[in-house]
This record gives sequence, structure tokens and C-alpha cells, in this order.
Amino acid sequence: MLDTTDLRTRVEAMRWHHKIDLPGGVVTPGLANRLPVLEASLPDLTGRSVLDIGAWDGYYSFLAERRGASRVVALDHYVWGVDMPARNVYWAECRARGELPDHGRDETEFWRDDLPGRRPFELARDVLQSRVEAEVGDFMTVDLAALGSFDVVLYLGVLYHMPEPLTALQRLHRITRSVAVIETEAIVVPDHSGAPLLSFFAGDELGADYGNWYVPTETALHAMCRAAGFARVETKMGPPVPPPAPPPPGLLRGRHRPPAPPPEAIAHYRLAVHAFV
Repeated sequence: MLDTTDLRTRVEAMRWHHKIDLPGGVVTPGLANRLPVLEASLPDLTGRSVLDIGAWDGYYSFLAERRGASRVVALDHYVWGVDMPARNVYWAECRARGELPDHGRDETEFWRDDLPGRRPFELARDVLQSRVEAEVGDFMTVDLAALGSFDVVLYLGVLYHMPEPLTALQRLHRITRSVAVIETEAIVVPDHSGAPLLSFFAGDELGADYGNWYVPTETALHAMCRAAGFARVETKMGPPVPPPAPPPPGLLRGRHRPPAPPPEAIAHYRLAVHAFV
């Protein structure tokens, strides 16, 4: 019998990224906001195999299972094995010195073989009585032949963490049998909305995270997916609706016209596409 009080105590003692609904009305205190538009736009998963890359606490892995996937594999390594508090201390020291961190230390000095970051996923899987499989591996170096191919691959909140985003999408294409769902931070550049642009972050300018590298425009993501081998790309969660244009000068009344508005800043938003094989 589930002891809700004990479960709540165990949940509160862990660091969570996702808000996951557990039995007994317990909800994990994750930091990440749920994306209803993304969830509503996921392809039909009934009877299909699903790989969730960068699964973290497993929210989308468990969602795929609830939606009828025949097999779900949760793949992660970085957040499962890296000692995040120790790494964050190091990052804070780099920030104070005005230096960029040595990312090679993440999986050497800060790596923990006991995978402390996987414990929230394991707890959620246990109490949900889930059959989701856990696979520890870096998607950029894992043996893709051994990993296998999947009908649907979820690549959510991962692309902007990749120093080589096109290579990542090429590897994604190799293991996708039907469709890859790619969700990422994206940008809209004023007067260049249709341009295939990437914004590069050498430091922690984006979200105070030194692990963020490239952020694409919608056009750039479509182009990279096609270059990686995908036959067709559809946007499912797109750019924000721009504000209405100001009225023509001839419609303004009075002797003094208001000053022109300042140029619109680059806008960040969350972009999601389906890339079909």
C-alpha cells in the first residue's frame, strides 16, 4: 500500500526538473514548465516504439507510455551522472573570475558513477509501476547500431545544448524510423524572420547556463533537419504572433507625430517541429 506521506518526504528530498503527477496527489516540484501545445501536437504513439533523448526525470517518457507506446526507452547521461551542485559551484567561480569553464571537467571531475541525478527518475518509475527502460549514454557518442532505431524519437530541450547541432540532427535521423519531435529554444530576428540564422553563445548569456550553445530561427531548424536527411519538416509550436503594424502616417492626426518605436529586440521562444523520414 502506498504511503503518501513517505512518498512526499522522499520526493521533497530530491532535485527535480519535471513536474510529474505521482499517485496519492503528489506532484514533483520541478522547475520546467509543461508545454501543453507540445503535448497536444505529439504524434500518435499507440503501438509505436519511442526513444526519449535527454529524458531527465522522465516526464515525456512516462507520457509516451500512458499514450500507448509499445516500448519506451529513456536515454540520458549528463544530468544523471554529473554532480550538478559541484559543477554549479565551479561555474560560479568561473563567472566571478570572468572566465569560461572547462567543459571537459563535467564528465571527469564532476562525474559520479552512482548516477545521483537518475534517482528522481527511478523513484517516479517505481511508484508509477512503469516499464520505461533506462539507458545511460551520451547520444553524441553512443553506438547507434546498439541503441537501435525507433518509430518516434523525442528530442526535447536538447538541441541548444549541442556544440555541433547539425551532427546531432544527422545522428537523430539515423535512428528515426518515422518521425522525430524536436523542441528547442529559438529566436525571431527583426527584419530577418525568414533567414536561416543561428545565434551563438560562448558564455552563460542564455539562461545563465554555460551549456547553451546555438539557438536557431525557425527557417534554420527546418534547413538543418533537411540537411540531416529528413524528408519533410512541419512546425507544431511556432514563433510568437508579431504586434500589429502602426497605422500609415497619413492616418495620424495632429501636428506632431509620435516618435518611431525602437527596433524590436531579438525574441526568444520555444519552437517544436516534426521531422519526417
